[in-house]
Amino acid sequence: MECQKARILIVDDNLELCQMIENVLLQDGFLRVSCCLSCEEARELLGESQWDFIILDVNFPGENGFHFFKELKAKKDIPVLFLSARDRDEDRLTGLGLGADDYMTKPFLPKELLLRVKAILRRTYRGSEKEEEPLKIGGREVDLEAGVVRLAGGLPGKGREIPLTNKEYQLLKLFLENRGKILTLDFLAETVWGSNYYGYENTLMVHIRKLREKIEENPSSPQWLITVKGLGYRLNR
Repeated sequence: MECQKARILIVDDNLELCQMIENVLLQDGFLRVSCCLSCEEARELLGESQWDFIILDVNFPGENGFHFFKELKAKKDIPVLFLSARDRDEDRLTGLGLGADDYMTKPFLPKELLLRVKAILRRTYRGSEKEEEPLKIGGREVDLEAGVVRLAGGLPGKGREIPLTNKEYQLLKLFLENRGKILTLDFLAETVWGSNYYGYENTLMVHIRKLREKIEENPSSPQWLITVKGLGYRLNR
């Protein structure tokens, strides 16, 4: 399962905090995030739908998050991250001792929360993910996550990484997403430089030339990133 497809439930009685965490996750690409303000409401949601991850507070009016977690753990095996203002070592050890996957204290850095959530999801659901084939262009592999082109087997310097600039990355991502299709000059320029792209045609040509130097064995006679005269460019399959 891809991390961003995980169904995440945030359980915290602070509505403003819930909404902030929800926004942080959504802005990072997570697609299915919901909030609830009490353990009772969480019980109802957990009974109605399947969830992949829970961010859980400890202190609730009339109920303790540790008790709710023990109840949950007896019924379902869902990864849980405690996010609490209780920052004593005893509380952290209690949460982890009960079987929680992680324990963070408030206040917290949103970036750190994202990193911990993703780490737990990858660790928990790694076995259910299909290993993705690397994106290949001839004898080169493209790692979009790292923003590099890597020389593959059979080429001198195998394994060497060639970094992409920001514009090269955007252009190559467009070509890979539309592989085999002709992308017009106007489409490429507007997508990468925005609606005020007029005058960027020559700049686009320079970036295409630089990109060919990174993905083609012979940039002067390209085999993969082809010019379609009068229209634009196409990345061959």
